[in-house]
Amino acid sequence: MNDNDYLKKVLKSQTLAEDSEELKALRKHRDAVEKLLRKSFGFAPTIRYGGSMAKGTMNKVSYDLDIICYFPHDSTVAGKTLKEIYDHVCAVLEKDYFVERKASALRLRSRDSKSYKQDFHIDVVPGRYIDDTKTDVFLHQEGGTKEYLKTNLETHINHVKDSGVVEAIRLMKLWRVWNGVVVKPFVLDLLTIKLLDSRKSDDLTSQLEHVWQEFRDHPEELAVEDPANPKGNDLSDLMDAARWSLSSVARSTLTTLENGGWEAIFGKVDDLSDDDRSSSLRGLVGTVQTPTKPWCG
Repeated sequence: MNDNDYLKKVLKSQTLAEDSEELKALRKHRDAVEKLLRKSFGFAPTIRYGGSMAKGTMNKVSYDLDIICYFPHDSTVAGKTLKEIYDHVCAVLEKDYFVERKASALRLRSRDSKSYKQDFHIDVVPGRYIDDTKTDVFLHQEGGTKEYLKTNLETHINHVKDSGVVEAIRLMKLWRVWNGVVVKPFVLDLLTIKLLDSRKSDDLTSQLEHVWQEFRDHPEELAVEDPANPKGNDLSDLMDAARWSLSSVARSTLTTLENGGWEAIFGKVDDLSDDDRSSSLRGLVGTVQTPTKPWCG
């Protein structure tokens, strides 16, 4: 087995099967959330998947589900302002869940005594479409200097899905989690796509080495734009907060690769079953701060 085949095997070990217990649980909770929202708001909002599930970048070791709840631009069923929509959706969800208020998302945890405050890996993102086309959307910004954010879910999803480097993105997401790299997931996605724009036909080993070399050697030059709103959403602060962590861990990773090979970075995938590997890493994942989504500020 060559190095590229090994990385493919790593990805396979991190792929959630359609009938896996994790996806079954996510879908069950997704249905419960939609039922709760429909009970209060009827069929006014668009409710659908977002995040890594929609983009095809979900990994077993660290996954979540974004549920967007976008109201028509002329609907007032959840409120007249973006803040009223955010607050009203939060109040509805709090009937059945503990809700953590993030910048623009609402994180759900269990109220059940048997699974008290268990994290369901679900963020609900309320918003309002800008017009009848139901493309661009405004989101409330909780506690930020800017009260709202313009974004486009479909643009985000397609930018990643159609990038041609989804496998490299998934491996970079694993690298981030297992090394505690301080970078927001969507910023890492954007960096990977940008740095591999001319290397889509390279094998995975070459792609990852190139990204890490750029992180290590040119941290001050790293920059990304929000594809949904490049002029309106400034990601420079997020990039500034991440560049030195990216550089430091990339340097260490390349040294490890040189001395120990790829298994020293991603482990021996045959040593553990999928369930055992996922279970053994949950403790590590719990210690890594999980940032809010890029459209959540």
